[in-house]
Amino acid sequence: MNSVPHIPALRRGKAYESLEQIEVKDFRTGEVKATVSQVNAGIVRKDLARLGEAQAALKKFSVAQLIEICAKAGEQFLNGTLPLGDKGHTQSPQQYIETLSSTSGLPHVMVRRNMEKIHLALTNMKTVLNGLSRGLDLSILDTGNGEQFGTRLSFFPTTSALGLVMPSNSPAVNSLWLPSIALKTPVVIKPGKEEPWTPYRLIQAFIAAGAPAEAFGFYPTDHEGAAAILNGCGRALIFGDKSTTQQYANNPAIQIHGPGWSKILIGEDCIEKWRDYLDVMVASISDNGGRSCINASAIVVPHYAADIADALAQKLGPIQPTRADDANARLSGFANPKMADFIDAQIEEGLKILGATDATAKYRNGARKVNVDGGAYVRPTIVLCDSFAHPLANREFLCPYASVVQVPPSEMLKHIGYTLACTAITKNATFIEELMAFPDIERLNIGPVSTMKISWDQPHEGNMFEFLWQRRSIEHAW
Repeated sequence: MNSVPHIPALRRGKAYESLEQIEVKDFRTGEVKATVSQVNAGIVRKDLARLGEAQAALKKFSVAQLIEICAKAGEQFLNGTLPLGDKGHTQSPQQYIETLSSTSGLPHVMVRRNMEKIHLALTNMKTVLNGLSRGLDLSILDTGNGEQFGTRLSFFPTTSALGLVMPSNSPAVNSLWLPSIALKTPVVIKPGKEEPWTPYRLIQAFIAAGAPAEAFGFYPTDHEGAAAILNGCGRALIFGDKSTTQQYANNPAIQIHGPGWSKILIGEDCIEKWRDYLDVMVASISDNGGRSCINASAIVVPHYAADIADALAQKLGPIQPTRADDANARLSGFANPKMADFIDAQIEEGLKILGATDATAKYRNGARKVNVDGGAYVRPTIVLCDSFAHPLANREFLCPYASVVQVPPSEMLKHIGYTLACTAITKNATFIEELMAFPDIERLNIGPVSTMKISWDQPHEGNMFEFLWQRRSIEHAW
């Protein structure tokens, strides 16, 4: 057996070895962890023409059976030793953790937490779907119609497959597509270049749990292949920065998962006790290495901005890179060192513009960007901005970064703009009412709740049920 695993494309669940292959390497040592078959857009388009077969394979199961399969898949994903590629290799949970860490830069402890989030989503799929469908009797989806809530209901699938263009930054984003299997919708996945591990392991976990293999397409491909998936599936998700996602902004069939610009707002009524909320702010900014779209990237306060920035800087500034297997690791390395260079340069460029101060500089022993054991890291940065007009006030980076901006409560909602997750620390009924009515907040936490807290039955970015199933009017004459 070849010592290096080969990860094939999966065409309706069947392994396909391509002549063109890329190597996925340990970003520190350069050791090849796997070769991955690459497919072109022509193969993707050819296979998309046969999606009906994949849909038919899932249709044989009831939603209740698929929920059971999800639970079993969750256990397999977290605890099972599963096939890795098509050359006889297998992967234990610990090998998954070590391999993903070595190619993505996430320390082991963060990979493990991401694994547990995915496991939680799979083993609680009934609760997830109950929240997404607002309590629908899901057996109605098995026949397409039925009665509930005192009315006749009918639903039809909006697509024969869900297309996914996945990122490499954080494994837990894969939890967003998991409900599609329980909702009888096959998936067509383009994995992130440095992160084939999580979607591939999830597919193997589903198959081991009894899901039909033909419901899974796995297509490592280029930009043209990604576009074929996005445009060829009736529904799709894309992850990426604004430059990647903006071309699809006006396409309702494509759900965009870009920067979150998540924020913490502290009301006038709670600002005197800001020290009580420091730990919530720190966790919101730095958990998961600052890599999530729901990490807070701005702290908006009516007073004490300089004091709060300084207090956050004291807690976050000294954080340094550690070994990948350190149980207390809080920073992620960058598999692509150019990304670390870019982030550091962007922050430095912004600091040259009047009105911004790096509060972490005096608590940071050394440079912001450091190289440790062959890996590039960007250390936490808290920037005090004098207004939202400053370019660094509403920025998001793949590291623990946040601005602290002082804004009167009456003007906060005029300035914050789109906010994926917003924690509002206030008991003021009028302010809460305004927040509830504000259309640009996707997920709202009232009180000292970390922006990173997720309730699986409360979608924070798009509703997968409404995306994949649509209600129609129905009448029966007999």
